[in-house]
Amino acid sequence: MNNVMSDKSKRESILGIHDTKGMESDWSRQIAESRAKEKKIELTDTHWEVINFLRQYYEANGPVTHARQLSGALESKFDAQGGNKFLFQLFPNGPVDEGCYIAGLTPPADSRNGSFGYVM
Repeated sequence: MNNVMSDKSKRESILGIHDTKGMESDWSRQIAESRAKEKKIELTDTHWEVINFLRQYYEANGPVTHARQLSGALESKFDAQGGNKFLFQLFPNGPVDEGCYIAGLTPPADSRNGSFGYVM
């Protein structure tokens, strides 16, 4: 028998994700609040607007392969509020990486690139 795990098996086994769209099946607002608190973020209505956008984006498009794709969608959606500058004020460690974490989404693999929303 082949011991190589499929991407889906890895997500289910390692990340606890049980659907093919990159969304945690047991995610809730309470989990988001807890994760935000862990990151020292107090979620406001504006944060929830971004979180809801991220979740709707994943529902419509499935998991994102490249951070640039999601970063561009976020910047376009929130351009009137200031784009990336606005988003980084909400999610200081990155709107892609930190936003996805709080929203219960699998971030793109390259989201740990600082230009896409991750700061070490």
